[in-house]
Amino acid sequence: MNGENEQGLRKILDMTRLISIVLLLLHFYFACYAAFVSWHLTLPLLNKLIDNIYRTGLFSNPFKCKLIALAFMAISTLGASGRKDEKMNWKMPLLYILFGLLLYFGSYVCLLWLWPLLYIVFSGAGMLIFLSGSTWLSRIIKDRLRDDIFNAENETFPQEERLLENEYSINLPAEYRLKNKLRKSWINIINPFRGTLVVGSPGSGKSYFVIRHIIEQHIRKGFAVFSYDFKFDDLSKIVYNTFLRYRHLYPANTQIFFIDFDRLLHRCNPLDPASMNDITDAAESGRTILMGLNREWIKRQGDFFVESPINFLTAIIWYLRRFRDGEFCTLPHVIELMQVGYDDLFSVLRTEKEIEVLINPFINAYLNDATEQLEGQIAAAKIAMARLSSPQLYYVLSGNDFTLDINNPAAPKLVCIGNNPQKIQVYGAVISLYVNRLIKQVNQKGKLKSSLIFDEFPTIYLNGVDNLIATARSNKVATTLGIQDFSQLRKDYGREQADVIGNIVGNVVCGQVTGDTAKHLSERFGKIMQDRESISINRQDTSISRSKQLEFAVPASKISGLSSGEFVGMVADNPDELINLKTFHCRIINDHEAIKKEEENYLDIPQVRQTTPAMIQRNYEQIKQDINDLIQSEMQRILSDPSLMHLVIQKKK
Repeated sequence: MNGENEQGLRKILDMTRLISIVLLLLHFYFACYAAFVSWHLTLPLLNKLIDNIYRTGLFSNPFKCKLIALAFMAISTLGASGRKDEKMNWKMPLLYILFGLLLYFGSYVCLLWLWPLLYIVFSGAGMLIFLSGSTWLSRIIKDRLRDDIFNAENETFPQEERLLENEYSINLPAEYRLKNKLRKSWINIINPFRGTLVVGSPGSGKSYFVIRHIIEQHIRKGFAVFSYDFKFDDLSKIVYNTFLRYRHLYPANTQIFFIDFDRLLHRCNPLDPASMNDITDAAESGRTILMGLNREWIKRQGDFFVESPINFLTAIIWYLRRFRDGEFCTLPHVIELMQVGYDDLFSVLRTEKEIEVLINPFINAYLNDATEQLEGQIAAAKIAMARLSSPQLYYVLSGNDFTLDINNPAAPKLVCIGNNPQKIQVYGAVISLYVNRLIKQVNQKGKLKSSLIFDEFPTIYLNGVDNLIATARSNKVATTLGIQDFSQLRKDYGREQADVIGNIVGNVVCGQVTGDTAKHLSERFGKIMQDRESISINRQDTSISRSKQLEFAVPASKISGLSSGEFVGMVADNPDELINLKTFHCRIINDHEAIKKEEENYLDIPQVRQTTPAMIQRNYEQIKQDINDLIQSEMQRILSDPSLMHLVIQKKK
């Protein structure tokens, strides 16, 4: 509005207010005429004007003229623009208006009691009070900003409310807030073969709200299951009891096995010769076990003093695989063979042509008196592997209760391997070897659907987990990785490998996390259109501007403040099962009473065998004796065969 228009409007309002005052004064003159006569305030001209107005019917009712005067006064206040006050509310102006109207019309009592002066005073005061209250109304900001200091309502968005289920899916019931309404929803992981990453700090509810349901639903759907149980037997007990409940859905020959190094249950040889087809299998096994024992080596892969111990261990493994068709191909035998003196060890290893290229650098260093170099190459492996020299570990690792091909149609299995948080450095390396060998056998065509579940994944080293997620989809292998934070993954796997793992998974379920993890996931979940408002107040006017702007659907600060059981994330879909609303921010619904009752009825994992310390010690000593016998028999064979005598290593004194 320009200046001329504003000035013209002000004149109109002044004229309207003047009309209201004139009408009220005429009403007073007519209604209190006798008083005006007694006060000697009458005029002949005014009497004649009142007489003409009376004929129009304006004074036919004592309230008619007052109502018209009040109406003109109200109209005059519509254009009022008092100074805005954001703290002003409706209560006080309305109180003034009501009191003014009561005084304005209630003053008629004074007229009945023949108190004309009081009638004029009270009516005039009522008009003024009404005018004050009406003017105050113009100071109120009629369209206030939303009272949502955390912007929670504005950051809500529609989520998937349909239950989308198939023969592989994981479906988690949930509830979410849309604007100011609480609605039911579903987290539909309809393609678990694209990988599922469950992230959350301790206590956020990863296991209780997510992983336990993945286990239960996949067992209910007949998956072959491998579970890495960081705190044995938390998850293993769930696997065992759920399997008992749905055992009728599996083939009759399906079995469940448990590996635990503290409570000796089943035994399994991860270096089973039947599963090692060529030397590359030995190389992968050697790399896995040494990386698991020396986690800092993961970031130094390719270094001379990292690759050399791996080559040495590969040669030992492959030699035992070839010797008598793998009769002694177990990790305990590998550890013991590594401790043999260099003369006998190198002489025996040279009999196997396939590992000649691996051991030649060590033999040359030994013969050329490069002792420091040799010790740097081999001692790292020997010292690390010596940490595994335990009778209990030897007992578990040298048995053959089952093989690791859990999704073999001829013999499906459920396998649980437990760790001990107090012995992560030792047990984690052995479990890493188990997992590495299991994945090689599981990720093949023509096998059953399988589910691999890793709780606290960074506590083990899985070489090539990115390849597993990328290639196992067509082989119906569903991988679930549970981690606390990306920084934990970067510490144990290195930044590059951690970034690949975080970016390659298709399904992400995230509880409370902070820092870079929260920022990364916030960016991954994308942006939504949000309303923006601003208010500007000056002496004459108030302006409120509204706009729409793309902002993060789930800001990093909100991810940092999630409650236990509250999750954000994104799911993947299939070409024939499209999900438009992939992102979610909801609270997963658990029936706490039902779960508590179910856990109270859980059966303990049964004791598989009765073992005594004497049995375990005999097995330990037998493995050592096996290696002594191997060295003696092989050295005798070499020395008695002229064609092999050149292989004997005899360092010059």
